[in-house]
Amino acid sequence: MPGRNPFERSAQVPTFQLTSTTVADGAALAPAQFSGLFGVEGGQDVSPQLGWSGAPEGVKSYAVTVYDPDAPTQSGFWHWIVGGIPASVTELAEDAGDPERGQLPEGAFHVTNDGGGKRFLGAAPPAGDTAHRYFTTVFALDTDDVAGLADATPAVFEFSLRDHVLARATIVPTGSLPAA
Repeated sequence: MPGRNPFERSAQVPTFQLTSTTVADGAALAPAQFSGLFGVEGGQDVSPQLGWSGAPEGVKSYAVTVYDPDAPTQSGFWHWIVGGIPASVTELAEDAGDPERGQLPEGAFHVTNDGGGKRFLGAAPPAGDTAHRYFTTVFALDTDDVAGLADATPAVFEFSLRDHVLARATIVPTGSLPAA
C-alpha cells in the first residue's frame, strides 16, 4: 500500500488490545464508514465502535484518532480526533463521532478534523485510487490535562500528546472507491 506508517518516527511504546465490532485490521470499511459529506454513495460518516483493554498502569486518560496517511495531500487526512476520554472508559459506541448523538463520555471532546468539523468524517478516497489505510488508534496517556487542546489542529493535538503516550493500540482498516 502507498504512504508511510504514521508511527515510524514516533517513540516506541507498548501496545494493548484494541477491538471493534465495526472495523477490522486489514479489512475493507463498510459503506457506513464512508463520507456522506463528500457524497460517497452509502456514506453515513458513522464512526467505528472501539473497545480496548490491557493498557498499562498509570493511565489518566485516552485519546482516539483516525488518520489516513495515503490521502493525496502533503499531510495526510485526519478523520477523527477525540481527547479527554477518562481512564475509566474502555469503549466508544458506534457513531460516537456524531456530536448530536451525545455518546462521548463526560469530559471527552472532539478536535476539528481536516474537513473542518468537530465530529467523525468518513472515508472519501479519490475514485480509482489504491486502497487507503485508516489508522484507528487509541492512545493511553499519563495525563488528563488535555482540555486546553480542544481547539488545536489535529497535528498540534497529536504532537502535544507525544511525551504523554504510555501505550497505543491501532487497527488499520482500508477503503477504496471504484474508478468513475
